[in-house]
Amino acid sequence: MLTRRGAFLGTAGLALASRLPGVAQAQAPAPAPALAYRPHSVTTPDGVVLSVQEWGNPQGPAILFIHGSWQSHLSWARQVSDPALAARYRMVTFDLRGHGDSAKPEGDAFYKPAKPWADDVAAIIAALGLQRPVLAGWSYGGRVMCDYLTVHGADRIGGLHFVDATTTLADPAAFFGPGLRTLAAGTAADQAQRIAGTIAFLRVCFERQPTDAEFQAMLAFNMLTPRHVRIAMGGRPAQYEAMLRALRMPTLVTHGEKDQIILPALARWTASVVPGARLSIHEGAGHSPFWEDTPRFNRELAELMAQVAARRG
Repeated sequence: MLTRRGAFLGTAGLALASRLPGVAQAQAPAPAPALAYRPHSVTTPDGVVLSVQEWGNPQGPAILFIHGSWQSHLSWARQVSDPALAARYRMVTFDLRGHGDSAKPEGDAFYKPAKPWADDVAAIIAALGLQRPVLAGWSYGGRVMCDYLTVHGADRIGGLHFVDATTTLADPAAFFGPGLRTLAAGTAADQAQRIAGTIAFLRVCFERQPTDAEFQAMLAFNMLTPRHVRIAMGGRPAQYEAMLRALRMPTLVTHGEKDQIILPALARWTASVVPGARLSIHEGAGHSPFWEDTPRFNRELAELMAQVAARRG
């Protein structure tokens, strides 16, 4: 009885309130705004569901962007929103496993081997029917590119764009800078320390700092990557040199001159190892030249796409 009476009083009260002066009438929910992208969910061979976004010209040559540690597909906002790129290219972004809106399973088996990362890229290419896309990988995304090429080969890929990317761990003292130390605090058990570490890591990702609003958004999506994922991503081998030396495709190696996480020396090594690779050092930019030096980055990406098209023709 009490439950039924309470329910009745609640309903009557709402009805009465709706008639009182100054009380707004209930409104139908506003329709959700149209998305700037076409969303996809792609399930990988090991059952991880990836959040995938498709931008730009669906009939254009494809670019598959792969972000770095703790980031998200939003890292590529200045590329997918570029009118010139959007008019010409089919651009695909996604949140890495353990990141953003993608699934975040626990266990080293999901993150330590190369095959899960490689299979993620292969699954997206197959699910969206991408025809010989150009892979553009930033930082840890360069490792994911190398994982794919090592496991699945290069036959289905049209070109490569390494962006401040990790391609070897052979000489840490020569290839990695002091900014790399900020990653340790970002895996701390204490939440406050983990947030402080993430802030420090984000700051060192840029020589030309983002605005306060941009930084807040970046911090928000970095914190979507949980501690167990951050820890599991570390300590993986990077034995890619033989594969890189065997590549025969248009390749661009982009790097920020002021990068304090991955030093320009590593970009020079990558460009020397991959046959015919072009090296582009962005003066005054840090770890994120696609954000810090967007016009040049986007122009050179389009030039790489033209090189790939000419090779196909």
